[in-house]
Amino acid sequence: MHHRSHVLAARLEAGAAALAQYAESLDDAEWQLAIPHDGRPVGVVVHHVATMYPIEIQLAQALAGGGAIEGVTWADVHAINAAHAKEFAGVDKATALAALLAASQAAAVGVRALTDDELDRAGAVSLNSDAPLTCQFFVEDHALRHSYHHLARIRLTVDAARDTARQAS
Repeated sequence: MHHRSHVLAARLEAGAAALAQYAESLDDAEWQLAIPHDGRPVGVVVHHVATMYPIEIQLAQALAGGGAIEGVTWADVHAINAAHAKEFAGVDKATALAALLAASQAAAVGVRALTDDELDRAGAVSLNSDAPLTCQFFVEDHALRHSYHHLARIRLTVDAARDTARQAS
């Protein structure tokens, strides 16, 4: 058993579960709210988290195998996000939540398979100015953090909309 990888996987699962639980509680209007400074609707962002897990785990596995993450830029990430937003603009809650559950479970399996030695391996990461980052850092900063990051932004968006509605009534 790889204790560190199990702990990381449990944190990833907890973040995805928190995002799913909150998203499940939203009504249709809240599901469609645009997130400030992002522009994507809440539902699209929930689905986005799901679709990014396989990519994030694949990149972490490259580091675990002693490789590097080369040629991936933030411009690439933004292009992927924009294409996803266009393709899934009308994603419904059931589809997004099912994707989130399946992808987060698969990502957790991938993380649990990592050994301590693999978590400690470092390689250049083009997304981070080619800094030599460990696989564990990459897992924490991408796959694990992703749901927490977007959940926080979604909560702020929904809370602001609810406050505005209360003030208007």
